[in-house]
Order: sequence, then structure tokens, then C-alpha cells
Amino acid sequence: MSLEEEDEGFEHTLLVVREVAVYKIPPRTTSGGYKCGEWLQSDKIWSGRLRVISRKDRCEIRLEEPNSGDLFAACFVFPGQREGSVEPVLDSSRYFVLKIEDGQGKHAFIGLGFNERNEAFDFNVALSDHEKYVRRENDKESGNSDDAEDSQIDIHPAVNHRLK
Repeated sequence: MSLEEEDEGFEHTLLVVREVAVYKIPPRTTSGGYKCGEWLQSDKIWSGRLRVISRKDRCEIRLEEPNSGDLFAACFVFPGQREGSVEPVLDSSRYFVLKIEDGQGKHAFIGLGFNERNEAFDFNVALSDHEKYVRRENDKESGNSDDAEDSQIDIHPAVNHRLK
């Protein structure tokens, strides 16, 4: 087994939330986006644990049974495609719409709800951290260190402040 093949197997857990709710959502009515106010409490289809996992350049959002760890659904977020996989709703900071796939080309959209606002914030931060990690790794591989040098502040000013 080569080092690259081993690296592909590493999983980094970015976030674990003990309880989230999943909703069956109606089709989008406007091009503006989804609203969680349209989801009824009776549309709740599942509740369980959420884990955000980083695997090389792919991020996985796993919805798992809390006791057994069995997978209920998974959402894959590929580099640069976060908007197509995870979409915040328009009327709340605690709800999102996930695009889940079955691996055979079929997909569905489900609603994801957090109990606390800070859990939803941590979810957003975990996804952003993964994007930043992938961007840094790609910059390292392509040798774009010039951008890093340009973004640093010059702490040695050209002005001479010595007394005469």
C-alpha cells in the first residue's frame, strides 16, 4: 500500500452534533430559496447524530443512528460545490437543505435542523474550515507561495526614523 493510498483512508472528524432533525421538504416554490417555515413538525422523518468528516479534498456530512452508528444518509461536499450540496434556508440560521445521493445518480433534498443556533454556527465553521484546508493544500501542491507573500504585511518600513 502506497503512502497516497493510506492517506486516502484517513478521516478527520471536524464536528459531531448529538441530535439533529431531518425533515421531508416540499419542492422549492421560488428561485429565491427554501424556507423552513414551510416545513411542518409532522414532516420530521428522523432525528439522530450528525458528523462532519474530512477525507482528503472531500467533505462528508453523515447522519447516523445515535446508538448503533448506522448510516441514515450522507451528503458529499466536493471542492467548490458547497452551494449545490448544502444550502442555508432564507428564514432561519438553524436550518439547512442537504442534497443526498444514493451513489447511482439519484438524489433528494432533505431539511436539516439544529436544536441550538451555536450548533448551526459550528456546522458552518466546520464546512468553511474544510474549504480553507483544501485551498491551502492545493496552493502548496501548485507552488502558489507568491500569493502568501503578497498578503503579508511588511513590518520593515522604508522610512528612516533615526535622529540626525
